[in-house]
Amino acid sequence: MRAASRQRRSGITGATLALVVALATLSHASVTLAETSFAANVQRDAEGAVIRGDVSAKRLALIFTGDQFGESAEPILETLAERRIQAAFFLTGGFVSQDSLRPAINRMIEEGHYVGPHSNSHPLYASWENRRQTLVTPEFFRVDLQKNVEALRGVRALSRGTPILFVPPYEWYNSEQVAWSGDMGVGLINFTPGSGSNRDYAREEDRAFVPSSKILEEILAYEQEDPHGLNGFLLLLHLGSGRGDPFHPRLGALCDALTRRGYEFARADKLLLAPQSE
Repeated sequence: MRAASRQRRSGITGATLALVVALATLSHASVTLAETSFAANVQRDAEGAVIRGDVSAKRLALIFTGDQFGESAEPILETLAERRIQAAFFLTGGFVSQDSLRPAINRMIEEGHYVGPHSNSHPLYASWENRRQTLVTPEFFRVDLQKNVEALRGVRALSRGTPILFVPPYEWYNSEQVAWSGDMGVGLINFTPGSGSNRDYAREEDRAFVPSSKILEEILAYEQEDPHGLNGFLLLLHLGSGRGDPFHPRLGALCDALTRRGYEFARADKLLLAPQSE
């Protein structure tokens, strides 16, 4: 009661105190990703997010996001393990909180994949109609992302000293969230546009639905059309969506086809970040 009285007299509410503690925790816990921490040859979009690595080398990264669905996680991990491919997984707090998905998360970590944040509550940061219109406050953004980071650390991901890369929810954001992430020592990244791989999320009843066979076909066709192929690509797929035609049964065929075309797979952090000095 005395502590509560002191808080009321000083004008500090419980919510304000929680925010201060959360921001202080993150400022001490995370590695600062200054501009120079990304490799000099990365590409950014109009909002400032990093969306592609070095286009001079035939290396790309598979990135997977997960929120409420995770039915493809284990099959994806099996496919990657069979080919000794390391990927990057970006998980929300909601994904991490599901006990049924804990074995898959443990496997991601144990098998050497990068595991990073995708927000805690999967909010929409910017209006679909007007991208300049931000829908969340800086305080909400920071606390939500901090909760996500702490949830990941609670399952042994993102050990202290690991640079934090972040794929925003819905892969939709504006320059404000890119700047807020940077202020927190977090690097906001997004998938490389063009291949259409991200359409694996749409269900059969959605207008955006594309059969998995066609997604595979169009990824491989785009590789032939882009002047740089898939060099430096961040190729996004989802860990589940509840659709009846998931992409994961075709992941092996995709990886094998790209390997035959001379590509190597790299973790997103190794593809995008400059080497850290010892």
